Amino acid sequence: MDTLRYLIVLGLVIIQAFQTYSQCLRGCSCVSDRQERSLTCMEGTFQLIPENIPEDITKIRIEKSYFTEIPRGAFLSLTALESLWLNFNDITVMNVNFLEGMGNLTELRLQGNKLRSVPWTAFKATRALKILDLKHNFLDVLPEHAFKFLSSLTFLDLSFNKLTIISRDVFINWPLYQSVQRNGGQELGFTPNIVLALHDNTWLCDCRLKGFVEFIRSLSPPIILMNSYLKCAGPDLKAGQFFHELELITCMKPVVTGLTTNISMHVEGNITLHCLAKARPHPAVWWTYGLKLIRGFHESQERVNEDTISAHLEIPSLHLADRGIYTCIANNFIGNSSVSIFLDVRPPDGSLPARSALSPMPAASSEENVYIEIRIARQTVYGITIEWYAVLERPAETWFTVHFGQTDSAKKELIYIGPGINSYTVSDLMPATKYDICVTLKNKAPLVGQCILFMTGSGISELEQREKLIHIVVIVFAMVLAVPAGMYACTTDTKFNCLERVLDFCKNKRWESASPRKAGERQDTFDSLQAASDEGLIKDFHEEKIVRRRSDDQLQKSKSNNIKHTEVY
Repeated sequence: MDTLRYLIVLGLVIIQAFQTYSQCLRGCSCVSDRQERSLTCMEGTFQLIPENIPEDITKIRIEKSYFTEIPRGAFLSLTALESLWLNFNDITVMNVNFLEGMGNLTELRLQGNKLRSVPWTAFKATRALKILDLKHNFLDVLPEHAFKFLSSLTFLDLSFNKLTIISRDVFINWPLYQSVQRNGGQELGFTPNIVLALHDNTWLCDCRLKGFVEFIRSLSPPIILMNSYLKCAGPDLKAGQFFHELELITCMKPVVTGLTTNISMHVEGNITLHCLAKARPHPAVWWTYGLKLIRGFHESQERVNEDTISAHLEIPSLHLADRGIYTCIANNFIGNSSVSIFLDVRPPDGSLPARSALSPMPAASSEENVYIEIRIARQTVYGITIEWYAVLERPAETWFTVHFGQTDSAKKELIYIGPGINSYTVSDLMPATKYDICVTLKNKAPLVGQCILFMTGSGISELEQREKLIHIVVIVFAMVLAVPAGMYACTTDTKFNCLERVLDFCKNKRWESASPRKAGERQDTFDSLQAASDEGLIKDFHEEKIVRRRSDDQLQKSKSNNIKHTEVY
């Protein structure tokens, strides 16, 4: 009888063990120990979080797999789960509700993943969480209320991340820290010690970290740092220093000063403008001329001390047109400041420089009357890019001015372009608006052939409207530069009225439509033009203009030399 009972018990144990093994995931191991049951999957090939995990599992350890996301309710059915280890996977994203239904969870480890942020509100579902391990990730920001729902923690590991600057308020607003403060720093019954690991981050030790550094220095039991030697990664002057060695000062708005604010120089001289910008943290510094960013001149900066930057603007071979107000601007997260420097450029004793008798004297108007070829080189949905070409005696010293504005506006925006640059981009154009854009030598007034007139479309972005507007471009294809969203343009070197060309072209198109097209003859289609427009390409009309000028020489003799902009309606 005893033998029979023994065999029955042995059979039940074998059956239970078989059921336990059969319910475990393939490639994983399941272990039962009293009231606990664990699932371990090491070096698995999971691409996603497995869905058929036994519901009575209390501890899960899945490592070295390939899933990148923890979706919503990934462990919703595992209400008994207390410990979740997901170390050394490729997790980059966690749904804000990934901890849904896990009210009994006390330990969460996500070491060695690729997390750049954490949905901190997700911990509202795990109020019993005691251990949170996030080391060896890429976290660079901690929101002010990140720890709002972590009121039961005894261990928080944020080491080996990319944290640079965090506010002391992150910890001041932590309910657990507030509880410690209310108890006068005495140990709490449910948490004798609270361990924080914050070492080996890329701490940027400027004035913005002042409050956090003071908080770290003030910590005392029951809050303990795993490694109290927190080290600065930057800025350069403080790299390698420990927090207890720092003397950080309150942040301040930039203050910009100039060594001198009024300078007088002769033509063809070289000059470098200087300014000093003092701020905490260190500011961004740049120069402007006529409220425009300067392009083409050499700018340099050097750090004088921890709070001061010296900025320089080198202007080679001064011209009379370089006369004006140059502004040095500094900006940081608190505010900005600037200083203006007036540069007066004077001719050398009011006379022209002497020249050798063997050296031919160039005409006084050689630069003034230089021909500038301007064209639309590229188009975008909201703007155009122009390019220009000019034959210059000293291209390395000659600068240009771009005149841009609405056609009906008397005042144009002036953009000064330094030597060696021959393009400029206009963006953020208004719909259904006529614009002029001209390129001149130095600060000269625009001449004939140095401007382009174009008009934007109605601004409706629907595909049907876009096709309609581009179709208009097809109709006037022989003379109009194709620009996006219904823009069209005529250059001011056109030798006759644009409207006349459109009418003549339309007549020719009617005649061509009445006559059968020969085999093999090329036909410009709407699709081909649209494809060119989408790629941002502009047809080159140079050869067409040469033929047109030859045929219209006689017509031009009878016309006035004062040619106005022409428009297409």
